This record gives sequence, C-alpha cells and structure tokens, in this order.
Amino acid sequence: MVDGADDITQFNKIYEQVFPVLIKVVYHIVGSMDVAEDICQETFIRFYKSGVRFSSDNDKRYWLIRVAKNLSFNFYKRREREGRAVVKLGNESRTFDDGGIDAVFKDETERIVRHALDAVPAKLRSVLILKEYGGLTYREIAKILHISENNVKIRAFRARNILENMIDKEDVYVL
Repeated sequence: MVDGADDITQFNKIYEQVFPVLIKVVYHIVGSMDVAEDICQETFIRFYKSGVRFSSDNDKRYWLIRVAKNLSFNFYKRREREGRAVVKLGNESRTFDDGGIDAVFKDETERIVRHALDAVPAKLRSVLILKEYGGLTYREIAKILHISENNVKIRAFRARNILENMIDKEDVYVL
C-alpha cells in the first residue's frame, strides 16, 4: 500500500474521511468504545498492509467498512460464545450523582435498545447499524454487503420492525 510520501498522504486522507464512520458503526456493533477503537485500528493496519490498489476512494471506503464490520461481528460472536454478552448495566448499582434521574433513564433506555438490537439477526442488524449509526446510503450499504439496494431496504425495514416489536415503548425514556 505505501510506497512513499504521496501514499502516506493518501492513507492519512482516507483515514480522516472514513474513521468517523467506522468508529460509529463498530461501536454500535460491539458496544464498547475501547473495543471499537481496537477494531478500527486493526482495520486500518490491514488496509495499510494489504497492498491492494483500489480504483477509487469509494472502493477504499467500502473495503474498510466491510472489514471493520466483519471484525466487529467476529468479536461479537466470540463474546457471545464466551458468555460475555450478558448486559452489565442490569446488575450494576446506580448512583444519583450529578447525572441525576435523567442520566439513569438515559442509561436504562440505551441498555434496552442495545439489548433489543443485539437480538436482531446479524444480517438485519448490520444493515440497520450501517444505515442509522454509520449514516450510509442504501446504495453504499449494498456495495459494502454485496447485495442489491432493494435487499438492503427490505433488511432495514425488517430490522426496524423487529426492533420496534422488542422495545416496550413505555420503558424508553426520551430527554
């Protein structure tokens, strides 16, 4: 990948463009900022070492997002197998310090949504995360996942329906 100063400049350019999307997508798959940062770092290391020449910046972006998504789901599957998919917040004691009651309700809502999102099948969840948290278009998601744009729309619709049915609206607090 890197042959000289121009390639380093190109690497830095694609890093600055893609990292904000990657970190959002990965974080919403794995649920931990520390793990998300590690996965993003691993993704860019693989990109740097790959030696693959891409025809456009969009191809680079799609490749990076696809690799990050796959690494994230691999982590998620490993975590499930090892029994670490148990929701932590449910067993932790809460304090009413400077965050007050709003912070508690917000944390609880995030826990409920995370739990519901975790229960959505991976094929549907990945589309929803790429769309809602990654801010990608249906067309971009289709290219990343190597499926049709219509299939992306169908998966997003199904994922939203499953998520909506799993979340009891009375338990969700909106600030």
